[in-house]
Amino acid sequence: MTRGRALPLIRGSAALLASGCLGVTLWTGLEQRGIALAFGALVALGELTRWTGPRAREAAPLGAAGALSYALLGEVAGRPSAHGVAQVVSVVLAASLAGCVPNIARGRGPVIDHLARRVLTVGFAAVCFQPLYNRGTFTDWSGPAYALLLVALLALTALCDALLAATLAYSRTGWPFGPLLRDELHRMLGIGSAVCATGAVMALAVAVVGLWALPVFCLPLLLTQVSLRRYAAVRKTYRQTIASLARATEIAGYTPAGHARRVAALSRAVGRDMGLTGPELTVLEYAALMHDIGQLSLVDPVPAGATAGLPGVEQRRIALLGGAVVRQTGVDAEVAVVVERQADPYPEQPPAARIVRAVNAYEEKVRDAGPGGPLTALEELRLGTAGDYAPEVVEALARVLSREGLTLPSAG
Repeated sequence: MTRGRALPLIRGSAALLASGCLGVTLWTGLEQRGIALAFGALVALGELTRWTGPRAREAAPLGAAGALSYALLGEVAGRPSAHGVAQVVSVVLAASLAGCVPNIARGRGPVIDHLARRVLTVGFAAVCFQPLYNRGTFTDWSGPAYALLLVALLALTALCDALLAATLAYSRTGWPFGPLLRDELHRMLGIGSAVCATGAVMALAVAVVGLWALPVFCLPLLLTQVSLRRYAAVRKTYRQTIASLARATEIAGYTPAGHARRVAALSRAVGRDMGLTGPELTVLEYAALMHDIGQLSLVDPVPAGATAGLPGVEQRRIALLGGAVVRQTGVDAEVAVVVERQADPYPEQPPAARIVRAVNAYEEKVRDAGPGGPLTALEELRLGTAGDYAPEVVEALARVLSREGLTLPSAG
């Protein structure tokens, strides 16, 4: 599937499913309204408490868990449920829209892709379970067998959700689909597994004790969400600290303003294009921010902070000094290794060090060039692939710059 067709296909499928289910529900009426209202309230509460932080895989984990548990609900306090696929999708969609209203009013509402993903994921789970349950296929399933069935269906639903999330990210960014899907599958081990587990437990608990199980079993997930928010705040503060350290060379006049930030942004884009994982991208970004910090140990500053044109021995000396400084700051040792090895021959470098070296050289070469500077800088890097720069990094850099129109992030 091409990038241009993926987004319209997902949105169109979600709109078609939602409109069809709403039409059926309006025509046939709402079954077991008390149960539908209870699960709808849970989904709406989840949207109200949604996480608005960056890089959140599941912004509303409580809403997702409530929606999945309703899709896989068979009995309520020992009595069979009567809702079907259409009602599940309709209730979840209406509750999600109701819960989104306050966030939209504050300018923090989800984009249409969030709702499309929710509708398709819940619809998939409901289609896998409700028709078979209503036909009595699972009548003889009980105890561990029934629990394992729900876990298996939730695992399939989680894979479907990861595929949708990766496809949406691919359509928005154009990054390689494989690494995006791998990142989504890796993130499932965190909040994704908690959502699936809570959804299964709530469906099983409601089947035994009734709707009173909902507030009891949603509390752990709410506490988990609070913990994740605090963790995200700590990570944000950590990154701000690193960015502040990186600016020391700019404040001292060793490097131009915004140099470290531009190299970090472009390095992360190149790393993403090359298929680096989330943790590897984080190390790459931190190393790119601090790649020039070794210049603080120099008595005589390098003109304009341009180290790419220095002799190899001098480049390695500055890199080693920078690695020593990074180690003393308490930053991850992997970041220090990348900073230390950014001036080594590229066959001996780790991938992150290769990226930082090539991107730093590109930024220095293009900094004061004219309109043709980006193309000229790329040609110089290509000529240097015989010994200085890794060919695969230079080509990835060219692809990234081509998508961005051969520009760099602004210096502001």
